[in-house]
Amino acid sequence: MGATLGKSDSPKKGWMPETKLEARMVEAMQRRESHGSSVKSFNTIILKFPKIDESLRKCKAIFEQFDEDSNGTIDQEELKKSFSKLEISFTEEEINDLFEACDINEDLGMKFNEFIVLLCLVYLLKDDPAAVHAKSQIGMPNLEATFETLVDTFVFLDKNKDGYVSKNEMVQAINETTTGERSSGRIAMKRFEEMDWDKNGMVNFKEFLFAFTSWVGIEDEENEEA
Repeated sequence: MGATLGKSDSPKKGWMPETKLEARMVEAMQRRESHGSSVKSFNTIILKFPKIDESLRKCKAIFEQFDEDSNGTIDQEELKKSFSKLEISFTEEEINDLFEACDINEDLGMKFNEFIVLLCLVYLLKDDPAAVHAKSQIGMPNLEATFETLVDTFVFLDKNKDGYVSKNEMVQAINETTTGERSSGRIAMKRFEEMDWDKNGMVNFKEFLFAFTSWVGIEDEENEEA
């Protein structure tokens, strides 16, 4: 285990995004990070889990609206049609990139928890006037406070403001919350491992969102329904 820690103990210099979408996420997050975060400790977020869970479940109606054939998943065509209907100004390439990024199981269909991640990415990437119109059409104003909390939490975790969270940053964030508790390092490592899906030692906003939906219990409900 020591070898693994050593490998990714320090943030990687000049970390390169793997896709154009990831590069855009990092740029958008860095813009947000320049304004700082209202989150003061990870504990304050944990206390908000039930409220965040309740808010995210309200996305179910939007999900069902997008899922035209009611098969429990949104395919690429359904997503394109919905974006077109709502006048969300993404190019076809951007929609494809978003779909591939959020279809984490690569089963050519987005389940509910994957759809929540997509909505939050749309929220982060589209802060222009046209996007505000689109957000209001799909009922996102009611969800904006929740998405804002998620963005704020990531900003709090990303201490060096490079658009990624490293193991060191996660340990630092948890230590700030649990001063003096010997188990805090283990808690931080467990949380980090849950976020670092591709095991490359760095967590982007998308990976953070997938872990977060699982932490608040969205994924559990999906597994029960499956």
